[in-house]
Amino acid sequence: LYHERQRLELCALHALNNVLQRPCFTQEAADEICKRLAPDARLNPHRSFLGTGNYDVNVIMAALQSLELAAIWWDKRRSLERLALGQILGFILNVPSHVSLGFVALPFRRKHWLAVRQLRGTYYNLDSKLRAPVAIGGEAELR
Repeated sequence: LYHERQRLELCALHALNNVLQRPCFTQEAADEICKRLAPDARLNPHRSFLGTGNYDVNVIMAALQSLELAAIWWDKRRSLERLALGQILGFILNVPSHVSLGFVALPFRRKHWLAVRQLRGTYYNLDSKLRAPVAIGGEAELR
């Protein structure tokens, strides 16, 4: 399994590459997408002003569109039973995540992008914060 590990605030980039199962996008490519999305912005609204990543959903969607893939917005109010899993390459989820400095956990959360992908009949959590992919199981366990 291809699995990129977390670096800086590049979880959106890692989630894209993990769901695609190859190193398809770089930080430079994501920054270029940001520039195309907001060409006249002094502070780009689609990434961290520090240049460390923290890309938003618009960057993810534009990256997928550049590969002729479509992102379908889905939220937790919709039934998971409606997902046509056979037609889905993978999932990129935005979830709350604990923030830490080294071994010290801070008392707040930020949003974090992670990927889930099915390979050889098993769904895997490809979260870049994990040391290695974690098997979820089949369709029933995923839902």
